[in-house]
This record gives sequence, C-alpha cells and structure tokens, in this order.
Amino acid sequence: MRTPTALLALVTAGGAVAALTIPATAVATSTTSATSTPRTGPPPVGHDIPKVPVMTGGGGAVATVDPIGTQVGIDILEKGGTAADAAVAAAAAIGAVEPYSSGIGGGGFFVHYDAETGEVTTIDGRETAPATFHERVFRNPDGSAMDFDTVVNSGLSVGVPGTPATWAAALERHGRMSLNKVLKPAEDIARKGFVVDEVFHQDTLDNAERFSMFPATAEIYLPGGAPIPVGGVQRNPDLAKAYRELRTHGIASLHTGRMGQAVVKEVQNPTTATGVTVPRGQLTAADLAAYKVNHKAPTHTEHNGVDVYGMGTPSSGGIAVSEILNLLESFEERTGRTIGELSEAEYLHWFSEASAMAFADRNRYVGDVPGVPTAELTSQQFADERSCLFDPDTAQARPVPFGSPDGAYDDSCQPAGTSALPRDGQSTTSLTVTDKWGDVVTYTLTIEQFGGSGIVVPGWGFLLNNELTDFNFAPLTPGVPDPNLPGPGKRPRSSMSPTIVLQDGKPYLTAGSPGGATIITTVAQIVAGVVDRGLSVGDAVAAPRISSRNGTEDAETPIFATSIGDELRVKGHVLRHRPVIGNGTAIRSLSPTLWTAAAEPVRRGGGSAAVVNPR
Repeated sequence: MRTPTALLALVTAGGAVAALTIPATAVATSTTSATSTPRTGPPPVGHDIPKVPVMTGGGGAVATVDPIGTQVGIDILEKGGTAADAAVAAAAAIGAVEPYSSGIGGGGFFVHYDAETGEVTTIDGRETAPATFHERVFRNPDGSAMDFDTVVNSGLSVGVPGTPATWAAALERHGRMSLNKVLKPAEDIARKGFVVDEVFHQDTLDNAERFSMFPATAEIYLPGGAPIPVGGVQRNPDLAKAYRELRTHGIASLHTGRMGQAVVKEVQNPTTATGVTVPRGQLTAADLAAYKVNHKAPTHTEHNGVDVYGMGTPSSGGIAVSEILNLLESFEERTGRTIGELSEAEYLHWFSEASAMAFADRNRYVGDVPGVPTAELTSQQFADERSCLFDPDTAQARPVPFGSPDGAYDDSCQPAGTSALPRDGQSTTSLTVTDKWGDVVTYTLTIEQFGGSGIVVPGWGFLLNNELTDFNFAPLTPGVPDPNLPGPGKRPRSSMSPTIVLQDGKPYLTAGSPGGATIITTVAQIVAGVVDRGLSVGDAVAAPRISSRNGTEDAETPIFATSIGDELRVKGHVLRHRPVIGNGTAIRSLSPTLWTAAAEPVRRGGGSAAVVNPR
C-alpha cells in the first residue's frame, strides 16, 4: 500500500491533475517560510515541500539541489516515466527555480545506465563556439588576454546552447514520455513562481550590479531596482512562454525558429542599460542550426572492485576522477596501507596529492582536440608511474608537474613539465535518478557562472551562458601546447563529472555535483568515501571537503579551522578557507529494487532526496 501523501497540484499537458507528492514520512521542515510580503498572481509552487537530505526506498529515486526539482522527478517516475524522463523534467524544473545555474540557455553532460543491456552511454550537450572563433578571439591587439569580467558580461562569451537538444536526445533514446509532457511542470513553475529563500536572494544580490546592465534581466530579477525579498514570489512568465514554445514546437524553435532568432539578435547586439556597452557576440543562425549533441563512449576505470564510468572530452571530469581514484590505489600499493585505515588527515593528504597530480595532467592534455590520451590518463599503469612522486609525510610543491601518458611506464619519476593554472567557473547544477526498471541517470548541466552572461533573452526569460570563457584566453605556459584554446565550432573544456559506478555490472553508486573545477574533487571524494572509506552515501555527500587543483588548496571549515587542517599544514599543504565546496547529489543501490538517495544536508541551504515508495 502506498504511503499517505500530501498533495500540491499542477496541471498536466493534457489538462489532468498531476501531483507534487510529499511522503508523509518526510518530517524535515523547509528552510524557508513565507513572510507577510504581498503576493499577487497565482499561488506559488512548492513553498511547503520539505527538504529531506537522505531517503531510502523503492520504485525509483531522485536527488537534486532543490525540493521542487526532486518532486517533479518523483512525479514523473510515479506516472511510469523512465529515469531519463524524470531527469529531463527535474532539470527543466530546476532551470525555473535555480535559473542562475542552468537552463535553456546552457549545456551539459548526461550519463545513462541501461538495466536491460547493462550499457553505460553518454550525451555530450556542451555548448559550442561560433564558426568564426579562432585562438586569438579573447586577446587584445597586443596579444594580452582580454579582461575576464568584461568578456563574461557580453555577447562574446555566449556559446550555442545544447541543453534543449540534450533533453530531446535523452527522451528519444531512453524515455517513454514526450518533451511536451515532461516540460509542462517547469512551465507551470515559471508561470506560478516560487518562494524566494535566503540563498536565491543572496545570489541575486551578488549579481545585481551586472544584472542591472541588461534591462530584460533586471525586469525579472530586480523589479523596481532590487531583488525580490526573502518570502516573496519570483515569477517568470517569459520563461513559461519559452518552455511552452519548446513543448509545442520542439527544439527546432531554438535551432531554426523564432526563439533562435531572438537569441542571435541579442548575442550579436546585446540590449543594455543607458550608458552601458559590452562586446558583441559572434553567434549566428547558421551556428544554431548546425548544433548537434554527440554520443560518445564513457570513460572507464576499475577501482578497488568497482567499475567507474564518467564523461569523456570535452569534459575533463571522467578522466580526472578516474586518475584520482587510480592514484589512491597506487598509493595503497606503495605504502602497504589501505585508505580505510587512514586517519582523516592522512586520507585528505593522500586525496590532495592525487588531485593535484590529476589536475596537472588534465590541464596539460585535456580539451576538445584530437588525440587526447584518454585511455592512458585513465589507466592504472599511468597512475602507478605518477605515484612515484608521492610522499606519505610531505606535500609536493604546487604546481605539481604533469606526467607523460605515453604507454611506456616505469619508476623513473621523470615528470614531463609544468604548466600554469587555468581559471574555472563555479556555477552548475547536478541531479541523479533511478527508475523502477533499474535504469540510472546522472546529469550535470550549467550556464557557467552564477547568472551566466547576465543576459536574459528579451521576451523569452532565460539567461544565456558565458560558457566560452571556459576556454583559456591565451596559452597557459609559453612553449607548452594548450588543448583548451578557442576555435571554430570547438567545445570548451569542462569539469562537470557525472559518474556512474557499477559492481559486477550492476548499479552501485551514482554521483554528481556543481562547483566548477571543484566538481571533480567533490565527486571523487563522494566515490572514495563510499567505496574506500566505508561511509554511507548520505555521510559521503555531507563529509567536509578539500579541493586541491594543483595550486592553493581550498578547505571547508571543519578541515581548515581544526586539528585536521593543522596536520595538513605540518605536511606542507597551503590551505585557503572556503565555506562551501560543491553541492553534491548521489544515489546508492542497496539491491536491484532498493535505493538510498542523498543530497546536501546544509550546503547552499540543502538539497532534496526522495524515493517513490519510502521505507
């Protein structure tokens, strides 16, 4: 018998009532409460949905950064949708309630496990550069790099969006429902609105100055010149119109139709406030029409009895997560100790050293270029050679040199060289889903920085990405080849790391996170936490994090300001305090029909995990 539920109604595409269902057993309370702020228009969606960080049960599971997105995914599963159907619906809903992180104007990576075939496949929906782009597009006449913030807040930073095409491809390959049906909840949310919480309000304040540069953006997010207060309702009828356009006309509207025409017009000639000028973009109608998602083989490595699958290039996530895990295994071999027996400070030292080496190799070799040595970078043999630099008592000086993934490995400890560190953005969203048939999805999508380019497409309500600033503006190190320079039709390197872990060919764990380059270390820590440290999936998601990306190491407060941090400093680690690293989601398979879904309990206000049939 089903657990009793409380219902919050939405209207489905066919006019019937769908329900945002909240299990009666979910006793956690919402982190926000309505205030006396006047509200006009229809009642907001989801204001009374509690946030539950961990839930176990059957029938399917969803974990996202937001309770509305999670509940939309659960509703789709309850209606007979697949994991892919639920993932697309949840992603679209999050594009309405967390629009500064993802949405129609962005791109992402979709990793899928098919329970019937046992196959892991991927969809590369990364944004692409215009056909007119070249290596010097972000450089001044004297060859120096353009000002980063100037490029971000401009049409020049906008790549061809890939998110709607990803949704369509995922549904075609792995779904049972139409785009029309799965986007209907997002349309309703955008029209009815949601209650603003402290995190969203602060994110708006942080972006207020640049949002004010663009009238269409300010009209939505700075009505009257200020953000909507906590407890107020954020509505976006233009975004509802955009979702309806995609539902009824399909993704062709973006790539060859009127929505795409509006995108091109705005990118080429951004509508700015009086006295504001920004660089124009190079995106054309031909660029939009030429866009295609790519279906690529996943990355794969074996790690301590499990198979780890991730996203290949232009993502660096699958490669770097694999290398970190392989290096940890190499460290075990060299020291004769297991990760599970280490103290917390010892483990974080190991993890930091592995991360720094993986990032050195990632920065040197990974990009949207031919010949990336993926098989070598993800091999245990390469990690074994790299591990000769590891000292269990002393941190290596940063930046750590990159290695030689040439297939000829020995114990000579001769690094190939050192390169400077790139700039990485921080804004993304990630979600994980399983369905009653055993299919699994992990999906990470983004518009790059919080608020993307800052440009809302007039009349359509969605923010455009600034994804092209993920390219390196100039070569990182003179004389060292840089695989991540701009180029025509090229896709910028990404750190997104949607990951699926199998054991004996069956789902064991899936994980993902937002956070720019910290995504890689967050996901690797979640996987290592469960596989190597023996943590529950909820504890692995909640555990304090360190992010070592081959420079100064970011550490959360429970590491930075405690004896753990002191022990790391004694070993030579240079730590920088960062209150929040990542915002992970994960699902642990307990049996073919039983899962534990986990989301952040505290970071950025906490995420939300749910299952169809709680136990």
